[in-house]
Amino acid sequence: MSDLTVVLVHGAFAESASWSGVIGRLHEAGHTVVAAANPLRSLSGDAAFVSSVVGSIAGPVVLVGHSYGGAVISNAATGHDNVRALVFVAAFAPLEGESIAELSGRLPGSTLGETLSPVPLSDGTVDLYVRQDRFHDQFAADVPAADAAVLAATQRPLRDVALNEGSGPPAWPSLPSWFVFGDADRNIPVEMHRAMAERAGSKGTVELPGVSHALTVSRPGEVADIIGTAIAAVG
Repeated sequence: MSDLTVVLVHGAFAESASWSGVIGRLHEAGHTVVAAANPLRSLSGDAAFVSSVVGSIAGPVVLVGHSYGGAVISNAATGHDNVRALVFVAAFAPLEGESIAELSGRLPGSTLGETLSPVPLSDGTVDLYVRQDRFHDQFAADVPAADAAVLAATQRPLRDVALNEGSGPPAWPSLPSWFVFGDADRNIPVEMHRAMAERAGSKGTVELPGVSHALTVSRPGEVADIIGTAIAAVG
C-alpha cells in the first residue's frame, strides 16, 4: 500500500457504502482508503468531523467528496498541511458564504426540491429525505432499479441546517482539484458543475454523458480513475 490515504466523504441521501465500487478499485491500485461517515447535520460541524479524521492521519491525504461532501471537504481541508489535493465527484465547491441550496438553485436544471420529504425534529429543525418512489429517477437514473431501491431505503437524511449554511473560507483556491460529474445529474445542474470546476481552476475535468448524480455507484471505474490521476499528480 502507498503512504497516501484517500479519504472519501459521501453526500446527502447516501452513506459510506455508496463508495464500495470505488474503494475496491482503489484497493486494487494499492491505496489506503477511509470512507468517513459524514454526519449530514451542519456544514461547519460536518467539516469539523472530517477535519478530525484528516488530522488523525500521519501521511499525505487526498480528500474526495460526493455532492454535499464537496462542500464539506472544501472546509475540512483548511489548515491541514497533509492534504495534497481535492477531488469533487458530482460535488459542490462553494465560495465563502455560499450554501449548497443557493448553488443548486442558481442555474436551472435541478429537480431535487420537488422530491424531498421533510421529517420535523424535536429541536425545530428538519431532516430531509428523497421520497423513495422518486429516488430512482431523481438520484440514480442510470442504476438498476433494484439497486436504486436499496440506495433509497438506506439513504441518510440531510438536516436543513446543512442545506442552508454558508461555507467558510474554502481550501480549493490553494489546493489542486479535479472534477468528475455526469451531464444527466438532476440534483446539481450540469452548468453549475462546469462553472464550479472552471472557477476552481480544475486540473482535470471529466464530464460523463448520460450519467446521473449517483456516479459513485453507476460509474465507479471512472471515479476511481480521476482519483488515481490526482494521486499521480501530487504523490
